[in-house]
Amino acid sequence: MSQVKPVSPQQAAKAAGWSKEPTPVSSAVEASSLIQGPNNIVAPTEMTGSQAIVRSLEELGVTDVFGLPGGAILPTYDPLMDSTKINHILVRHEQGAGHAAQGYAMVTGQVGVCIATSGPGATNLVTPIADAHMDSVPLVAITGQVNSAFIGTDAFQEADIVGITMPITKHAFLVTNPNDIPRIMAEAFYLASSGRPGPVLVDISKDAQQSKMTFEWPPKIDLPGYRTVMRGHSKQVREAAKLIAQAERPVFYVGGGVIKGHASQELLELAEYVGAPVATTLMARGAFPDSHEQHVGMPGMHGSVSAVTALQQSDLLITLGARFDDRVTGVLSTFAPNAKVIHADIDPAEISKNRTADVPIVGSVKEIIPELREAVEVAFEESGRPDLSAWWSMLNRIRETYPIGWTETADGLTAPQKVIERIGALTGPEAVYVAGVGQHQMWAAQFVKYERPHQWLNSGGLGTMGYSVPAAMGAKVGNPDRVVWAIDGDGCFQMTNQELATCVINNIPIKVAVINNSSLGMVRQWQTLFYDGRYSNTDLNTGHGTIRVPDFVKLADAYGMVGLRCERDEDIDATIQKALEINDRPVLIDFVVSADAMVWPMVPAGVSNDEIQIARGMTPTWEEED
Repeated sequence: MSQVKPVSPQQAAKAAGWSKEPTPVSSAVEASSLIQGPNNIVAPTEMTGSQAIVRSLEELGVTDVFGLPGGAILPTYDPLMDSTKINHILVRHEQGAGHAAQGYAMVTGQVGVCIATSGPGATNLVTPIADAHMDSVPLVAITGQVNSAFIGTDAFQEADIVGITMPITKHAFLVTNPNDIPRIMAEAFYLASSGRPGPVLVDISKDAQQSKMTFEWPPKIDLPGYRTVMRGHSKQVREAAKLIAQAERPVFYVGGGVIKGHASQELLELAEYVGAPVATTLMARGAFPDSHEQHVGMPGMHGSVSAVTALQQSDLLITLGARFDDRVTGVLSTFAPNAKVIHADIDPAEISKNRTADVPIVGSVKEIIPELREAVEVAFEESGRPDLSAWWSMLNRIRETYPIGWTETADGLTAPQKVIERIGALTGPEAVYVAGVGQHQMWAAQFVKYERPHQWLNSGGLGTMGYSVPAAMGAKVGNPDRVVWAIDGDGCFQMTNQELATCVINNIPIKVAVINNSSLGMVRQWQTLFYDGRYSNTDLNTGHGTIRVPDFVKLADAYGMVGLRCERDEDIDATIQKALEINDRPVLIDFVVSADAMVWPMVPAGVSNDEIQIARGMTPTWEEED
């Protein structure tokens, strides 16, 4: 059995990256090799379990946490008040704490931390925990639990949060012995950040928090059976290089794992050397620059025609950190029917799960991509560089013929796509853009130009309404010097907008763009297309010509932030510029837009990607591309 060491605790925390040289270890690994933080030595000291929780967080290098106290976690909130190293941000709902921790993790590469009490406090974290699980976000959720003697008795505010979250976490711990706290906290952070990142739950009984224990640091991590493969198998890498050298229509199918693995620069170097088109999924926006000539767009249900076509017509998918999600593949049996598949992923469970890989490579893309680059150089020297000119000629024609765009609205109201495009153009790629879920999410993915990783945050796998505002809040805490936009819909916004109070009180000056079409926009689009325009329970009464409940500008004023409204095209730029000039408090802009605007292109659910529509009832004319 072998293990490898991080080059430094900081790099481990940011990238879960290990060195290339394996080092034999026992099942109990010395803490200095795996525990993040400054690796201080703390002599045995008596304290309470609650003090041990706070001290463990400090020793792990945690500086910011998001939470909401309650009875079962109250013992820990008392010593937390004395910490000079941890900034606790009091949220207004536990779901907000979880999404804020996600946003923080996404922009910093560090483990996000959220804290809640037992029962409903813990169950309110289930949605962000599931969200982090689907999108591979490193998260540690700490929850209080009733006294261990009462567990299983249906005590007041008891919920089996370990059982509830077992399917949606990398691991869930129940702590009833205070002496276990340092070790379990260290293990939780290691699990969350290593391998394929994800959420870990630590549920701690109230009596374990209150009891005395002996704290010492670093503890010994004991995780028998948990081993993450980082380096790809050299033979598989060579086989992948041979396929690349033989391919006439290769395409890089890039998923969010490239961003989680901090491998964007390595991808750029490999892609430029191979010269093949690059398609970045919804979760990978920014992993490869939009402005790069090899970037053909985002694939999927609402992807660009060029990206969808590149995958469908390819003879080789160079799949890096992607999972063949149904939103990308459409009908799986018809997806890229003539393509061989190279699939590199750190999670072996993803390889050949949905699409059989001709060449599977298990490991970190940060390790695999440079190895693949070296192997491709050898393969090109042996067999020659393939001629991709015909492939690019076809794709370039498609890019020119079917660019991403929009048409002006029939009702004369502003096109939401125009608003989002101007937000991106006026703010630039150094900002962070955080979307909710629905039409505005797809438009934000399509019309903002993404040039760098960690520029784009969204709830991709779970599709959580209410994600945007708290995730933007967490992102701003993690990246205080960047402009952070929450691009939200009027439906999503109303699910978690109470976190604006958190932003105002804690001086977290995010900017919120409410794309207000007065409806649950994506649901309404499907009702238009597939339910004969029967708009059952999708009108929200927030926009043009309605009673405006709520009035978003008045709501912003009530929270003590700046509220603006924009209802005309000619005011879009000036309104955005005004928001960009205000940096001492949060700003909300109510962009009143047309309810009839739709997201195009679109691959309707249940059909092949070959049937992509560029507008209602309109499919591309393929001509000789077929």
